[in-house]
Formats: sequence, structure tokens, C-alpha cells
Amino acid sequence: MNFEISEEQGQLRDSVARLLAASYGFEQRRRIAASESGWSPEVWRQLCALGVTGLRIPEDCGGFGGSAADLRPVLQEFGKALLVEPFLASAVLGATALGRAGDAEIRKRLLPRVASGECVLAWAHDEPAARHAPLWVESTARQDAGQWRIDGHKFNVLHAAAAQQLVVTARTSGAPAEREGLALFLVDARASGLEMRAHRLVDDTPAAELRFDGVAAEPLGDPFDPSRGWPAIDATLKAGMAAVCADAVGAMEGAYALTIDYLNTRRQFGRLLGENQALRHRVAEMMVSLESCRSMAMLAAATIDDPDAVETADLMRAKLVIGRHGRSLCQTAIQLHGGIGMTEEYAVGHCLRRIMVIDQLFGDSASQASRIAEMEFVHG
Repeated sequence: MNFEISEEQGQLRDSVARLLAASYGFEQRRRIAASESGWSPEVWRQLCALGVTGLRIPEDCGGFGGSAADLRPVLQEFGKALLVEPFLASAVLGATALGRAGDAEIRKRLLPRVASGECVLAWAHDEPAARHAPLWVESTARQDAGQWRIDGHKFNVLHAAAAQQLVVTARTSGAPAEREGLALFLVDARASGLEMRAHRLVDDTPAAELRFDGVAAEPLGDPFDPSRGWPAIDATLKAGMAAVCADAVGAMEGAYALTIDYLNTRRQFGRLLGENQALRHRVAEMMVSLESCRSMAMLAAATIDDPDAVETADLMRAKLVIGRHGRSLCQTAIQLHGGIGMTEEYAVGHCLRRIMVIDQLFGDSASQASRIAEMEFVHG
């Protein structure tokens, strides 16, 4: 595996870093998060102008056809800045689902608008009873006078209130937890019969609970084609897992940098805190965790880019390691800051909040460990 980023990847990362340094400092982020929408359309336009929203979208659909490895350095910068704009929801999850399940006409119609940032998508898959089970879908889709309609309940749908279109998973047949009978649909975010209750996650990311009552929907491809439903869902969830692994590493880098700066400037009893040998040992442990997670984020991206690695547990291992080490590193960072680390006005606590949210997305650490154990048992 090549651990060095290319010149082009480095240039894009540096451009994103400069943009966020100029317009997304921690106090600016706090104001954005406290706004009614919870994100900044202006920052979103600037990110779109850099081309990051089209990085993973195919060239024939208005994007750049980049890889997960191309996206990883960008996502790490997003994690450092604790970005709350709808990138994961639209450019990763929504775009992946649309690209994998949609027919050529739908892809050509919508993906160029997603790449430009004109259209924001939201991925509506998780349900309250799922408990991190990716196959658990109780929402149903039925045909009524030639029109597909969806009934069901989704929760923690990232940036649903900002989206123009929702990509919704529902069952045409089968029971929850079965692979057969799953399909994907496109739903207007303002459609009749759709109830949306917006809220914020613990890291300030906008999300919503959705209830569907006979909501009109457009199928992505043939709803009865088993080669489209679960494979598209699986690919979307894996793309999301790789993305949040990189984002989490960025949040860890931010927490580590804040800690180093604090220890090298804060004095106690006439000397810098960083001169304390016991604290140096704690910082060394943080660095080991950070380097381990950087490697795991690279592994996650490589797994997405390697078509032969689809059935491996490497992505789950990466999510597991990053979830556990990320939480430990950020908790240590808060402890080394003392009382200020617990305050709302200081960034290091918000890094831990980001890690806590990421750990819950696409299956927490415990569920990843369980899945790995099941795979090892089956393949034994």
C-alpha cells in the first residue's frame, strides 16, 4: 500500500485547509452550528467551487471519478474543522446510493447537480429498531394506481431538512433483516405525507426523524431486481464507513494538536506543563493511537477502492479500531486540558463529541466486533 498522497491529492487537501482556516475557525463554526439551519450555505458554495462535492462522482455524470483514497485527505481536513455541512449526507451517501441503484436517466439527471452542490441529497436508511443491523428495514413500498408509495419510519437522517431529495430504503417484500426484497427510492423532501422532525446530534450535526405515510416515491431502477437493492445499500454503507473513518482521524488530529499547544504554553509552578514527564508519556500514547488510526483510515479507503476486498472484514476492523482509539485519545486530551477541556467554549470537547457520533454511525465499535466475530466463525 502506498502511504504517501499524490501531488494532486496534496494540493486539493491544502486548498481545503486554507479555505477552512479562513472561514471555519472554531468560533465561526460555533456561530454556524447555532444558526437556524445549522450549516453554512456560503461555506458549502466555496467547497463546491473547489470540486470536492464531485470528487467521487463519475466523470460522465459531471464529477471527477476520484477514488476513496483521493477523498481521504479532504475528509481529514473536514474532521479537523468539525465540519457540519452536508458533505457526508449528499456527496458520499446519497451520491453513492444514486450511482449504484439508479438507472442511467436518473444518474444523468441528478448526479451533475449533486456534484455542483445545487442538489443536496439525504440518505434515509436507519430505523429505530435496527440497533446497528444494516439489513433491518421495516419501511415498506407498495404500488398504488401505478404510483409507488412508502410507509415507514426513519431516524437520524443526516441533513434531511437541507435536502431537496431523499434516497430511501424500503421493502417490496420479505421480513426485516432479510436481504431479499430491499429496494431504493427517490422521495421529494417536501412531499405530501412526509413528516419531518429536525434535531441536532451531539456534535451539532443537523439530522431529522422521518415518518412516511403513503409518500409518493420514484424507484431507483427495478425495485424487484435483487441485484440492485442490497448491493447498492451495502456499497453506500461501506462508502460511509470509510468516509467517517477519515473524518474521525481528522478530529483526533485536531484534539492532539490542541493538546500539544496547551501543554507547550500553559505554565504551572513556574514551568511548562509539557515538561512534566508523566504528561509526556500520556502524549506519547495519544500519538501511538493517532498513527494507528491513520493507518486504519488508509486501509478503509483502500478496501473501498479494491473491488476484490468487498467481502473482507478490513473495513469493520478499521471502524472498530478508530472508534475505540478515537474516544480514548479525545478523553485523554480533555483530561490534559484540565477544567477548560470540559467547557462549551473550548474546541477539544467538541472533538470528542464528533468521535462519539462517528462511532454510532454505520455500527458502533461493539457491533463491528460482533460482525467480525461472526465472519471469522463462518469462514473459520
